[in-house]
Amino acid sequence: MTTSSSTRYIVRPEGRIAYDVQGTGPLVVLVPGMGDLRAAYRYLAPELVAAGYTVATTDLRGHGDSDSTFSSYGDSATAGDIEALIVELGGKAVIGGNSLAAGAAVIVAAAHPEKVSGLVLLGPFVRNPQASAFQIWLFRAMMAPLWVTTMWKAYMPTLYKGTKPADFEQYRDTVIASLKRPGYGKAFSLTTNQTDHDPAEASLAHVSAPAIVIMGETDPDFKDPVGEATWIGAKLKAEVVMVPDAGHYPQSQRPDITTPAVLGFLATVTAVA
Repeated sequence: MTTSSSTRYIVRPEGRIAYDVQGTGPLVVLVPGMGDLRAAYRYLAPELVAAGYTVATTDLRGHGDSDSTFSSYGDSATAGDIEALIVELGGKAVIGGNSLAAGAAVIVAAAHPEKVSGLVLLGPFVRNPQASAFQIWLFRAMMAPLWVTTMWKAYMPTLYKGTKPADFEQYRDTVIASLKRPGYGKAFSLTTNQTDHDPAEASLAHVSAPAIVIMGETDPDFKDPVGEATWIGAKLKAEVVMVPDAGHYPQSQRPDITTPAVLGFLATVTAVA
């Protein structure tokens, strides 16, 4: 594949999914988690392109440049969008997924093994976290449409526990400005309410593609980040990389560790010219 970077769209039932493509070589599809943008891969994507890969970065439905007209969100809906993008671009792909998108990537790999050559799982949610009914209710209440933008702006820094990217404040402003557009706060709120990782957990046993699990050592979304990463690694027979001084976004918090780990993994699953 030989392509250039510009925003494109694939048409899905109820709306369009935005993506961009750059580079030449084997395909890598990078997908952010909820409340985030495809620019979450602003450090990783250029390095993969320079190493000889075609890199597609995509926004979740109801996020970024994707439409906010969808009624369904979460792992399974995202998996359908990822699979459609791979079909659109042709061939097989390594899927990189952060947070929710890691669960979606697992679902695609289990259902369509012929389309997936590998999985890069970053801060991955592939099963529902251990949380009380009250904790779940409280988080969803915090993310209600009327105040989701204010709450997410305050909550984002806690997810970047450890080293923050040098451009964190600017990036957070971009995320919040995106959420403030009509319809996007509601779409994000629906994502928090509809996300269920049970389909991803059920898919783990059916994944044959090689995988790497990259987890921040201080990821606040998990009570025991090391234990969670080890469990996922055992389920997928995957390499596990723990990233010191990083929270839920190791790809942007510690690119000095994450990028070489991803490149090393890619070299084992797909050859560049």
